[in-house]
Amino acid sequence: MAFQGSLAELHLPDIIQLISVSGKSGVFQLVDGPHQGQIYLHEGKIVHAQLDDTAGEEAVYALAIWSQGDFRFEHGVATEHRTISKSNTNLLMEAARRLDEWRVLSKKIPSTNHIPEFVVQEHREGQINLNTSEWLILSKIDGQRSIKQMAAASGLSVFDVAKILYGLVATGLIRLRDPGPAAAAAPVANQELLGKLERMREICNGALGPVGASVVNKHYVKAKADLEAGSGFEAIQEAITQIARASSILKGPETRDTLLEQLKAVR
Repeated sequence: MAFQGSLAELHLPDIIQLISVSGKSGVFQLVDGPHQGQIYLHEGKIVHAQLDDTAGEEAVYALAIWSQGDFRFEHGVATEHRTISKSNTNLLMEAARRLDEWRVLSKKIPSTNHIPEFVVQEHREGQINLNTSEWLILSKIDGQRSIKQMAAASGLSVFDVAKILYGLVATGLIRLRDPGPAAAAAPVANQELLGKLERMREICNGALGPVGASVVNKHYVKAKADLEAGSGFEAIQEAITQIARASSILKGPETRDTLLEQLKAVR
């Protein structure tokens, strides 16, 4: 019998702790509107997590801050992926810490779907000192990207981007715009290119297995963000180039050559 309930009533770290101490194997299926996540346990240990395009520890942390949605634990469901090596104790302690910190961040950042915009202040006086991370995030603001999309484009986690934006909002440099219902009607990336990108990820994961999962996901996420920002096939080609280069290091030149041959189907 499946164990299920609402994340509005139970925090995810507490739910996982309850199941993991029993030594069970299975998967947590988590759903919040269009977003779906999975956390896999093997004999009580968390071994893999996925949320949209994020995998591994960051997926666990991102899911841990959900304050709504539904969960369901399905006993006996397994996965071949192993993207998490950290112990449950350390993983859940960090998840709980981020949950506490997110409660503070959410006072100025109510949703990662909000869109950052610059605030023009004609009479601002004094010098503005920003660190490297803040400049990086400012460079990704275009009035169209959501916080999630900015995170993908910058190669940072959504949580880290939210922390940086919190300070920028507090100082009045930027504001956040709720995309509202109109977001559903916004232009989307070329569906044919997105389909090619998905096919690329499937081929790469099949060829490289768990050892290359993080590399594949990293370049997949960046390429998808570029496509959503209006780039063409060159975004996919760049991902293929980088993954092929990494595959040569991870599994040798023969695997790289085989992978590139398989990827011809994507071009």
